[in-house]
Amino acid sequence: MTVNQAGQGIPHKTIHCMKNVKSMMLALAATFVLGSSAPTQAQEAQLTLPDVVNGAYYPSYVYGVNPLNDGESYTQLADGGRRIVRHSFKTGAEVGTLFDVENVKGKVKLQSIDGYVMSPDEKRILVRTNTKMIYRRSYTATYYIYEVDNRTLTPLSDGGAQQAPRFSPDGTLIAFARDNNLFIVKLLYGNAETQVTKDGKRNEVLNGIPDWVNEEEFSTNCSFDFTADSRVLAWVRYDESDVPEYTIPMYKGASPTYADNDEYPGAFRYKYPVAGAQNSRVTVLTYDVKDRVTRTLKLPLDADGYVPRIFATDDPTKLAVVTLNRHQNRMDIYMANPLSTECKLAVREENERYVPETAYGSLKFYGDHFAYISDRDGYKHIYWYTLGGQLERQVTKGNYDVADFYGYDAKSGAFYYAAHKESPLRTAVYVTDRKGRQQKLGSEVGTHSALFSKSMKYYLNIYSSAQQPPVTTLRQAEGGKVLATLEDNASLKSRVDAVRGQTEFFTFTTADGVALNGWMVKPRDFDPARKYPVIMYQYSGPGSQEVKDAWNYGFFGGGLFESYMAQQGFIYVCVDGRGTGCRGAEFEKCTYLRLGEKESHDQVEAATYLGTLPYVDKAHIAIWGWSFGGFNTLMSMSEGRPVFCAGVAVAAPTNWKYYDTVYTERYMRTPKENADGYAVNPIQRAGQLHGDLLLIHGTADDNVHFRNFTEVSEAYVQQGTLFRQQVYTNRNHFINGGGTRLQLFRTLEAYFNEKLK
Repeated sequence: MTVNQAGQGIPHKTIHCMKNVKSMMLALAATFVLGSSAPTQAQEAQLTLPDVVNGAYYPSYVYGVNPLNDGESYTQLADGGRRIVRHSFKTGAEVGTLFDVENVKGKVKLQSIDGYVMSPDEKRILVRTNTKMIYRRSYTATYYIYEVDNRTLTPLSDGGAQQAPRFSPDGTLIAFARDNNLFIVKLLYGNAETQVTKDGKRNEVLNGIPDWVNEEEFSTNCSFDFTADSRVLAWVRYDESDVPEYTIPMYKGASPTYADNDEYPGAFRYKYPVAGAQNSRVTVLTYDVKDRVTRTLKLPLDADGYVPRIFATDDPTKLAVVTLNRHQNRMDIYMANPLSTECKLAVREENERYVPETAYGSLKFYGDHFAYISDRDGYKHIYWYTLGGQLERQVTKGNYDVADFYGYDAKSGAFYYAAHKESPLRTAVYVTDRKGRQQKLGSEVGTHSALFSKSMKYYLNIYSSAQQPPVTTLRQAEGGKVLATLEDNASLKSRVDAVRGQTEFFTFTTADGVALNGWMVKPRDFDPARKYPVIMYQYSGPGSQEVKDAWNYGFFGGGLFESYMAQQGFIYVCVDGRGTGCRGAEFEKCTYLRLGEKESHDQVEAATYLGTLPYVDKAHIAIWGWSFGGFNTLMSMSEGRPVFCAGVAVAAPTNWKYYDTVYTERYMRTPKENADGYAVNPIQRAGQLHGDLLLIHGTADDNVHFRNFTEVSEAYVQQGTLFRQQVYTNRNHFINGGGTRLQLFRTLEAYFNEKLK
């Protein structure tokens, strides 16, 4: 479960253990100040909460870049979705228009589009309109087929909205999902539509589209693919008939208003497997487009196993199928023949705790090879295999984590990736050549991410730091030379520098001998002779990272909400404790089977350390967090040491047996297997709570259900504990819509001012 800077997400599921602690300490051993010197109070500009929450300081990005086949250019939506334009990777200049709503021929007229999918030969474009979200990653939309040469639009299908359309490799077929079934449109036969499956039914069977828990926890919204010869469509079938159903009451509400619920509440019902419950039963099927035959792969999958990914390889006789056992500590990659249905094991990845999502999430295929990121040697590194499963080389090595794998250049034999080599707080883009020589691309210190051209000759680079808003440049892959700057956010930097507090990174060592990293935002007029109340924010979920030298530090990025509170006389602090990412497998996985124990201990250690600083009022330290951060807020306030005078828990899981199978069991196994670990929770610790508490939750949270709120609040009631609560009608895990998010942060502001001053 993940919460990003907009407060979106849940106990990380991803994103988001001490082996050789000394080697993992920050390169910046001494505290350093990132903020510029503050002007006098009389001259100082002031942040306002509406500006911070509503996006007045959001940076500009270059969105929707899609590399083209020529390796020299990319496409991008422009003019509010009215055009798809071609840009040069070398200069960034606009060099052509592929689609323009003003120049479309025929009867179909569109005002704008929401997105698009290019065909493999780039002769057709699927343009997307009328997008409607389902869950975090899934949505329905109305698609149209645009012929680039004759500029005509035709509907993909007249049978209703579609999901996740995909071209076949030869560009003559389009597969899509609708109402839990799969369809194929044959472009060479007058767009004739064939229904591939007919057993799809809501809350029972899904074909090619993952159910809620598979979508949420395996980070995917599509589970089908064509083979390389375009002959076979393969997909994962999810039978969720026996998965328990969860019901969420829905009220009339406002923004939006559900008028049908005016007299009596309505309800949203969906399948949600809590830890230990029945999951969907999955199978992998294939459809022979030519012979119209459906087959089931002979996949050696555990009865309660998962299929988080399927991939077409360049060999049409080899469909790559990734499986996980229910404990998620064994990942198998099978090469399946889609016609004979035989499956041969290529690679088995095993771990005594769990295989992280980055393994199958990073998997990429190149001709007769593939690569993925594994933490088998204690750190996340890239491994290079043949399709037959022979390990040819470990591409990267060392006591650092690879953050992302961007691609392989078959011509040069070079691998491109991002890594935390210089510091856990930072990433840079690197290349390793066929001889194993590594080179860093670019010199800016902070956080980098990249998108490469199909030729791997150029890349789009996004760089930021805690003091630098994102700078988007086009660069040459050879040496990382900057070719053009597309966005530097210079005006935003000037505006933010005038209002932001002083930001510092720091490292301290706990009483257990663990070095932890943190950042601190002080008032612009900070006086070291004063005693300041402190607000601590954290997320703390497995593999997550909040302490990083990047612009997106803090809840809304740029440390702006934190600076707004510092403007009112607070010091704002964030510390990444054990269980968080980017410091090796042992640091990340040491919380296994007992989520919340070490994480809360480390937040108490952080508060204890802060209390020793001469400018901190140790009697007035508060803690808060969202999702996993809300869970760890409650755990930290009941850790046993009374260091927090107040706390706020937003959308918090309060007992892992209420959360979903995939995420929870990855780190905790099942409640039957790990009863002692599940007993480490805020409800069991209710009698130990110390400090004033505010609980916040949305009634329609489909991720961390409202029941988490009701059960922990009842535990506090029965303990006789006084606390406050704020409930948001019909709001999901993001708790936004209308004026909701601003009201929530006004509530936080008022609460901290009341309790800490």
